Amino acid sequence: MREINASIAIDKRLWREDIAASRAHAAMLGRQGILSEADARAIDEGLAEVGLEIGAGNLAEDPSLEDIHMHVEHRLAALIGEPAGRLHTARSRNDQVATDFKLFVRRAIDEAIAGIGALEAVLIDRAEEHAATVMPGFTHLQSGQPVTLGHHLMAYREMLTRDRSRFSEARARMNESPLGSAALAGTGFDIDREATARALGFDRPTANSIDAVSDRDFVVDYLHAAALTSVHLSRLAEEIVLWASQPFGFVRLPDAWSTGSSIMPNKRNPDAAELVRGHSARIIGDHVALLVLLKGLPLAYAKDLQDDKPPLFDAHDLLGLSLAAMAGMIADLEFVPERMRAAAAAGHATATDLADWLVADAGVPFREAHHIAGHAVAAAEDAGKALDQLSLDELRTVDDRIDARVLPRLSVEASVAARRSAGGTAPERVGQAIAAARAAMAAREGQ
Repeated sequence: MREINASIAIDKRLWREDIAASRAHAAMLGRQGILSEADARAIDEGLAEVGLEIGAGNLAEDPSLEDIHMHVEHRLAALIGEPAGRLHTARSRNDQVATDFKLFVRRAIDEAIAGIGALEAVLIDRAEEHAATVMPGFTHLQSGQPVTLGHHLMAYREMLTRDRSRFSEARARMNESPLGSAALAGTGFDIDREATARALGFDRPTANSIDAVSDRDFVVDYLHAAALTSVHLSRLAEEIVLWASQPFGFVRLPDAWSTGSSIMPNKRNPDAAELVRGHSARIIGDHVALLVLLKGLPLAYAKDLQDDKPPLFDAHDLLGLSLAAMAGMIADLEFVPERMRAAAAAGHATATDLADWLVADAGVPFREAHHIAGHAVAAAEDAGKALDQLSLDELRTVDDRIDARVLPRLSVEASVAARRSAGGTAPERVGQAIAAARAAMAAREGQ
């Protein structure tokens, strides 16, 4: 029973939060006259000392004390004696755990938002550097239309913007203090829950004591946001893996972000990207694990909730590492524009431009223009040429409505320059998107 019941090996990470919440609780008890001024002061000073000891690595784990909360209280008693026994007045471990865990998750959200911001800044910098660098745009991993590398990188910035908003919304939703809910029914002591909420940076106390001690929605919200962020990181990691392979050759991996083979001296493996991709599976699993843990629990608290922390801690650690690794990789990647440009031109990716010209300049209905452009692609393949290498005579054998005005439109550079619609890949639009992104970042930093 002692072995299955003890959680100190896991929840010791909550020591900062436990001491902060306990100090706020003791101060409130003192102000309300529930504790004497002397006892409240002794408890506060003792808790500060316990924090210094644990911070210095001097936590002596004892499974018989079960969890971090009892470890802190036990050490407090050793330091200050009998007043330590009054700390738990008007409090249960149920609201204590919920409060500590909320404080940890709130900090974890802030760290995730900071990590997302760091990666976002790197993506914006590299996008600005390559706002006009042409690369193939893919659908079904087939070359579709030419795009710019800057536009492609800014697509991931859009994903990160949504990720940040999910974390921010989760933080706002969770920022209510459970402290004072006691075991599940509240307490008969004349406590001031507003005061402890303010002291701990919460917006308000929770409204229902039963919900307060049993709610773990805030953990699910974090894990959902973390899982989706990790999926976005995994997609970017997969692109790096593909782009670094010899058939693509779009990027060269720096030694700092790759490893060699144990047997093949020619290899430079994208291990960091592959690990980011792999970590996403674990974070998704952490999200699912907590949902399954919660789905059968009646109100209020049940010991099952002791197992809510491993998935959260695991996802928190992996997400922070993945964000930092991805920011480092993107910052240091050496892009190879000539390989990207060649690949963009190789797949007849300007066929849509030919169809668009037929519609806009020759008055051909789009469906017919699409058909004509397909025949032009077939003619280029038969001739062993790129579409923009066909002569005007060769194009006119496909359809005599094609004239010389179309020729400047068929290069990949002309194609991307023409995509000037809002949100499009034209370099000028990419530049505008980058400017807007920088302005948004500056506004956030100024808040």
